[in-house]
Amino acid sequence: MQAIVYHAPGDIRVEEVPKPECKPGELLVRVDACAVCGTDLKSKLSGNPRIKAPLVMGHEFTAIVETVTSDAPDETGEGETGGTGKAGDFQPGDRVVMATTLSCGKCFYCQRGWRNICENIAPMGFSYPGGMAEYVAIPALALRGGHVIKVPHGVEAKYAALAEPVSCAVNSVRMCEVQPGDTVLVMGAGPMGLLNALVARAAGAKTVLLSEPNPLRRKQAEQFDLEKILDPETDDVTKIVRDATDGRGADIVIVAAPAAAPQEQALSLVRKRGTVNLFASLTPDKRMITIDSRLLHYGEIRLLGSSDSTPEHVREAVAIIAAKKIPVEKIVSHCLPLGDIERAFELMMSGEALRVVLLCE
Repeated sequence: MQAIVYHAPGDIRVEEVPKPECKPGELLVRVDACAVCGTDLKSKLSGNPRIKAPLVMGHEFTAIVETVTSDAPDETGEGETGGTGKAGDFQPGDRVVMATTLSCGKCFYCQRGWRNICENIAPMGFSYPGGMAEYVAIPALALRGGHVIKVPHGVEAKYAALAEPVSCAVNSVRMCEVQPGDTVLVMGAGPMGLLNALVARAAGAKTVLLSEPNPLRRKQAEQFDLEKILDPETDDVTKIVRDATDGRGADIVIVAAPAAAPQEQALSLVRKRGTVNLFASLTPDKRMITIDSRLLHYGEIRLLGSSDSTPEHVREAVAIIAAKKIPVEKIVSHCLPLGDIERAFELMMSGEALRVVLLCE
């Protein structure tokens, strides 16, 4: 089968690789769409030590179940380990997506339902072969942990592939406890910033503001139903936010820009007892920021981060997409054949693309 294989930084190849075997307790699925995310691009440009190279890339995929095997015992030989799924729950022809950061189900964090921060995470495309291929063997671990989610009939593959990134925004918005009537400021108008803004709106936010220095990104954001799109280099963001909130500041500020400046500014843009979420990660060499601790202390501000998603978040994301609560058709800006991965990277680096989806036909 054809696949996109990561070998090393700058060395990503379109290759013919063996079609995976379907072992006991696994599913063999035929991929028809896989989105390309910023993590994939960063892996190409600077590498990723977590990837067990050489390995098939891709974690934002959807597929049709082709082969279902008998359920396998766990490593103790005693059957299921208390997970929420098994291979027998699926039938050939089912469309599925995944919560692709596989969790062990047993560690301190998994036992508390925080599977996205599992001590033993093993992501698809990093620890297991990913979805930039014609076929994927979904591990038994993923099935036992409920990481495989069915997609309703009628959802197009190119939109179903967005379930994973939408689920990350679901996690973010849930952690921020967005309430009906809230004013939410999202800093950064890349795909994940836009998804945070759209999911916040779907959760009931009355006013959604977006701040983005890149003029191309601001232009792209105009197609979405947002109250204001701000240029932090020319607009007085603080004044605009306070004017929109009777001087208080935003109820929620989500920083989806991987830069120190907006993370540092966010505390001055949120109201007292408001929430700031550092959604985007900084690079390892530029990870430190400086914040005004007095704002945090005297304003009783909640400062948090959110990372990845759980199967529960993916199920909610699938429901949001299926119900057309967010315009995913506007997020998918380009569809390309599977082998055009380099073109996908070019579109992303130019800023022309929001989400590129690779199609297997």
